[in-house]
Amino acid sequence: MHKLPGNMRYGEVPGVNKPISRLVQGTVMLSSREMERSFALLDAVFALGGNTFDAAHVYGHGDCERVLGQWLQARGIREEVVIITKGAHPNEDRKRVTPFDITSDLFDSLARLRTDYIDIYLLHRDDPTVPVGPIVETLNEHLQGGRIRAFGGSNWTHERIQEANRYAAAHGLRPFVASSPHFSLAVQVQEPWPDCVSISGPQGEEARAWYAQEQMPLFPWSSLAGGFFSGRFTRENLSSFTSGLDRLCVRSYCYEENFRRLDRARLLARQKGLTIPQVALAYVLNQPLNVFPLVGCNSGEEFRENCEALAVHLTAEEMAWLDLRSDEQP
Repeated sequence: MHKLPGNMRYGEVPGVNKPISRLVQGTVMLSSREMERSFALLDAVFALGGNTFDAAHVYGHGDCERVLGQWLQARGIREEVVIITKGAHPNEDRKRVTPFDITSDLFDSLARLRTDYIDIYLLHRDDPTVPVGPIVETLNEHLQGGRIRAFGGSNWTHERIQEANRYAAAHGLRPFVASSPHFSLAVQVQEPWPDCVSISGPQGEEARAWYAQEQMPLFPWSSLAGGFFSGRFTRENLSSFTSGLDRLCVRSYCYEENFRRLDRARLLARQKGLTIPQVALAYVLNQPLNVFPLVGCNSGEEFRENCEALAVHLTAEEMAWLDLRSDEQP
């Protein structure tokens, strides 16, 4: 793991000739209606060493990419920043993992981001009914054209990534080099959106073993479980949450097995002088994985607190106790 000045740590992705911050700031909270606040957040994250930002064609119907692009242009720092963006998300009418839709979404994103290339381009969803060959070929065409530097899948199973990379190897093409599934201390009991792929909990053990062996860069989303580890959600107050994202958290994560994990994270946080989110993030960071968690901080202070989790070491016993594999409190 690379370490540059400050608390931030950095890693690498094949094809990207820049250091990539181990914590990746999301962009879904950016808004052109609040440009001053949005720019202030991006400035604060960048000042703390967060040089990598996760966007998507569908976020804010394109508004989030546009704000990020305007900020990059205003600050003149495109070459210092790593852009991850995603395309081929389904719409209300159909799945869109096709060469046409990948290409269309990519060109939209390039225009919105005011850049001529994307550092890491991820397919936002998979469609397992579609053969991998044309997908891999299309992504290679964009890579050869200089429009992307590296590519991978978001919400792709590791088996499907293996299939794509076997095709790439057999045809002398570049493979998927990154993956972005859900991964958190909290297990997703119900998926928040259709066709999500999670590698959390006991059911994700096989996928995690493959990623640990391959050391493929992982960019797990909702590593803090959509706010579940904020402390706002308790067993008693779940009916009080009515807004969209809060209701989504209740539906996906607010179950007894996760409250037991939350209870243990709270105890460990108290012992170590940490916050609960820092413990939950440290759980992800201490896995034997090449991991770059995605975080959705709404302030520079929140991002700074998350950065402190990079220095937290958890023992194997603490990890097993946190995720309920052991009842022996360390």
